[in-house]
Amino acid sequence: MTGFQTLLYKEVLRFWKVAAQTVAAPVLTALLYLLIFGHALDRYVKVYDGVQYTNFLVPGLVMMSVLQNAFANSSSSLIQSKITGNLVFVLLSPLSHWAMFGGYVLASVIRGLVVGIGVLAITALFTDLSFVTPLWAIVFALFGAAILGTLGLIAGIWAEKFDQLAVFQNFLIVPLTFLAGVFYSVYSLPPFWQTVSHFNPFFYMIDGFRYGFFGQSDVSPYISLMIVVVFFAVLAVIAVSMLKNGYKLRTGSQ
Repeated sequence: MTGFQTLLYKEVLRFWKVAAQTVAAPVLTALLYLLIFGHALDRYVKVYDGVQYTNFLVPGLVMMSVLQNAFANSSSSLIQSKITGNLVFVLLSPLSHWAMFGGYVLASVIRGLVVGIGVLAITALFTDLSFVTPLWAIVFALFGAAILGTLGLIAGIWAEKFDQLAVFQNFLIVPLTFLAGVFYSVYSLPPFWQTVSHFNPFFYMIDGFRYGFFGQSDVSPYISLMIVVVFFAVLAVIAVSMLKNGYKLRTGSQ
């Protein structure tokens, strides 16, 4: 096996060995969100024409699960490897920085998609969903998972202890995800907050993904895709540069 394949296998095996925690638990959390919010608000919240609130909620919950778990995979892997000291075995191997980037991010994409498929499968038992344009949903799911996997890689490299990683997740990832239209359409907000929402890149991932289900969205999927691709490219350049320079990975690196 090549170094890239070995690293990818290690990272996938790492989360799959504890699937009850890394896969089953997020699926259960999403189901609870659906049952609680759907039951409480289904008769009162109106979003797209002809779309029940419960059905509207499912794509947001799926994408939220994809994003959060993709971030958790790469970020937790890096910080654990740094703290336990076994990251040295990855750094000493003849892996290029591109191979390292690809291994960590692709494993994050796999975990995010596995959790997302699990959420979709279990919530489908309580809703009546169909894909209007499934290709859009697939594209945004892949890019969303890749973006959060890359962002998790950056956070894991930057953080030196679990507390710093928790700050990154609790004060950046979670707020941006919850304020990206998971539980509502941004057009239900006052004009000022609509404008603020359009500066949140997570909004475009979720909105574009939801378009694949209903053929309706708050923003054109082409605009969302362009923003998502640019965002991924910027983050990828940052992450690869950090790996190439050994930022906080090698002794003496700053």
